[in-house]
Amino acid sequence: MTISAFQLGSDSMQIKWHSGQASIFSYFWLRDNARDPVSFDSQSHQRELFTAMVPADISPEQVKLKEDGQCICIKWPDLENFVDYDSGFLAAYLKPIDEIDVPAPTLWDAHNITSDLVSIEFDQALTRSGTSEALKKLADYGFVLVKHCPCEQASVAKFANNIGYIRETIFGGLWEFEANETMADSAYTPKELRPHTDSTYSLDAPGLQILLCMEYDATGGESVMVDGFRVAHQLQQDDPVLYAALGQIEVTGIYKGDGSNLQARRPILRHDHEGRLIQVTFNNYDRATIRLAEPQMTQLYSGIRYLDSRFNSANYQWRYQLKPGEMIVFDNWRVLHGRGAFQGKRKMAGAYINREDYLSSLKTHNIVKYHA
Repeated sequence: MTISAFQLGSDSMQIKWHSGQASIFSYFWLRDNARDPVSFDSQSHQRELFTAMVPADISPEQVKLKEDGQCICIKWPDLENFVDYDSGFLAAYLKPIDEIDVPAPTLWDAHNITSDLVSIEFDQALTRSGTSEALKKLADYGFVLVKHCPCEQASVAKFANNIGYIRETIFGGLWEFEANETMADSAYTPKELRPHTDSTYSLDAPGLQILLCMEYDATGGESVMVDGFRVAHQLQQDDPVLYAALGQIEVTGIYKGDGSNLQARRPILRHDHEGRLIQVTFNNYDRATIRLAEPQMTQLYSGIRYLDSRFNSANYQWRYQLKPGEMIVFDNWRVLHGRGAFQGKRKMAGAYINREDYLSSLKTHNIVKYHA
């Protein structure tokens, strides 16, 4: 977009665009967001300006258009030189916007999800374009199935390092596991694992989880994925009052054992400041004993019955038997995962990646827009 004209007011400037639109920018905002070398370090993307020292009533000394409306130039009283404001930069802020513009996810259930939609070859996933493709699938569907991986921990590390760094937890960084009932976690048993999200006991639950099948000489153990956002959307349609309650009532997750006692509280359905769902947190195994006022307790139990009955319904599940060399990567803030009961040997490797590193990769691969 290019600028056709401007009009100066007492504390702001109106910019008129060739499209016919008009925008108003306060002088203080324009000064605070100047991109000249004195005010802004373009290499680090850090503001150098001491904002608190800018006069609240600052106004331009001179303003002019140049480059046929591609740029507007402002001379500020505290700077020696004019500051150029690119029209594209200003156009990105035509109206108040969020820092991160994440595209709407593709909600799915058992009737509209297939393995082909979410699959990618391991060698392809390690290329720049393949990483972009895998991230796009994660953003759209919440998980990706990576095929023909070498059956070794290094495969997990190679994929993870293309997105971010491996998160250290009480389980380590890279980890392997198979049935071991001496561990204080249900994941180490051969019993059925109902769909859940991990680390409800963590103040900042991991953003992505990676699971690689290394060995499988067993019967059963089918992997289960559920789109938590899809089930939440159904609840919002069926019972808006209950949906709202689950966005307010905080539930405590707990991990107690192996020398640790971890606890965290948050609603099952967490929203951003504009009311958009950003996280589903649900793990009935790790839910601590809590006592609320009876109206809230009744709502919480109603919500648990509604959600968990659908999380465990075949109508909402993608089920798949992972074979050795197949790796599943999923958004732990959106997708619940589970596993069928099994008998025999089933050895897995895995890792976690922080949420901010996942979002960073989405931005660097141009899958989400970031306004810097």
